[in-house]
This record gives sequence, structure tokens and C-alpha cells, in this order.
Amino acid sequence: MLKYLAILLIFLSTFSSSAQELNCQVSIITDARLEITSVEKEIFEQLNQTIYDMINTTQWTKDKFKIEERINCTMQLQINSIPSPGTYSGSLQVQSSRPAFNSSYNTTLFNFQDDDINFSYSRNAVLIYAPNQFRDNLTSILAFYAYFILGMDYDSFSLKGGTPYFNEAQQIVANAQSSNAPGWKSNEAGKRNRFYLVDNILHQLFEPLRECNYDYHRKGVDKLYDDKVNGRKSMYDALNKLNKVVATRPNSINLLTFVQAKSVELKNLYIDAEPNNKIDVVKLLKKLDPANSSKYQEILN
Repeated sequence: MLKYLAILLIFLSTFSSSAQELNCQVSIITDARLEITSVEKEIFEQLNQTIYDMINTTQWTKDKFKIEERINCTMQLQINSIPSPGTYSGSLQVQSSRPAFNSSYNTTLFNFQDDDINFSYSRNAVLIYAPNQFRDNLTSILAFYAYFILGMDYDSFSLKGGTPYFNEAQQIVANAQSSNAPGWKSNEAGKRNRFYLVDNILHQLFEPLRECNYDYHRKGVDKLYDDKVNGRKSMYDALNKLNKVVATRPNSINLLTFVQAKSVELKNLYIDAEPNNKIDVVKLLKKLDPANSSKYQEILN
């Protein structure tokens, strides 16, 4: 009896110490101008749980994660219109973070709003991701961002470590080309969609951005606890690599998303920096993201 009990305890210990990769908080909000019926409210509540279950219970990689190692992220789906019963359109805000070494601090890795969200959903429907298959638009969108989050996270711990997951995201884009849903194609107006988000990150011209992601976090953020001055310098040096991206792809979606995700962090980090260091980082940020110069100017205040 004791033998079987010991085996059971080992099994339970193994099970409880492993988890899926993502720890995602999901929320659904509706435009204040929409008149939501009690039936639609119930559907949204069910949809919220369905999205939560898909993101948090799907095994996205072959790696084993402990519960405390899961990647913290959020997905906020905003419903702006209901064109017909069971069809919805709106936007999706996706954000992920990772902890700094030897600290309780979390740094934002990815923060992006996708305004091309159109999908169908019916009561009791289940979202199941199937690799190499386009089943429905919502499932594909969620899987795309799950893999992109993984790619950004792995890139921050090892140089280009996220490549397998960016490749998975790109395959989802390829599978969606036969659909009429927005956000998947290269010929859509503007270059702020899922196609360009992953196509850019895998392009050779964006290698400095991926190097920056790694250096900024492993050589910068993860060193702040032990040596704030040198950690801050490494973060600045990492951002300097983005000048190469600006020279070839100014105002690209990936460049701006990365820089803007770090703006608050850099402002807080440079509060006690030397005046010349503040001037240097503000000058750099204004060059990388000139449209938000006034926001970066606040670092000097």
C-alpha cells in the first residue's frame, strides 16, 4: 500500500509542478453605444471563458514549464459592432511581460492593439487550435498571438530563441490567406497587421531589433538589481542597435511597438540618471519614434 501511495505522490508532484506556457488573463468589453441583450451578455461571458481555456490549456511548445515559469500576458477583446447575430467585430489588445532576474519587477515585452478583429461565434462553440489548418478566424488570431508572445519571450532570454514560434505564427498567416478576414494579407491598407508583424520580425533587416530584445533584457533589465548604472547603459546600447532598423524601415510596426512598450519603463529608470544620460536616451528615442517626441521629453522633467 505504501508503495502505491508513494507512486501516486510522485505522479501528483510531477503533475502539479508542470503547466502550460501561458498565464493569460482574458477580458471582453463592449462599446458603450452597443445595446447588449441578456442573451448576448451570456454569450460574451461564455466566449470569455472559451478564449481563456484555449489560451491557457493548449500546449504551444514541447518545453516543460513550471507554474511559476508561465508567461504572464493579457488579452482584452473589445466588441465594437455586431453586424449580424453571431458575428462580431472590434479590436484586441495583447500584452505580455517577463520578470527581471532577482527581482519582483516585470518588464513589458509586447503591447499591441489589433484593430482587424472580425469573427463568428455561437453558443457552446469550442475553440481548438489545429496546426497547419485554418478552422475559424478567432482561433487563428488567438493562436497567432500566443506564438508571437512566445517568440518575443524566448528572444528575450536567448538570441533569436523565438524563431520556431515566429515560424509557427507565420504559418498561421499563410493558412489564413484563403480567408476573407482582414489582418492576414500584405495588400491591405497600411502595414499594421498580423502579416507584417511576423513577416518583419523574421526578415534579415529586423535582426538588429531581435538583438536589441535580447541585449536589452539579458544584459540590461536582468542586471539592474546588481548594477543599475551598467544595466541602464546596456539597455541604452541595445536601443542604439535600432538605428539600423530606422535607416531601412522607419516607422515600422515592430520598431514602434517595441520602443513604445518601453517608454514608461525608461522614464522611471532614468529618474535618478545623470543629466547627460537623460539627454542621450531622449535624443535616441525621439529618433526611433519621432511621433511621440513629447512623451519622451518627459524623461527630462
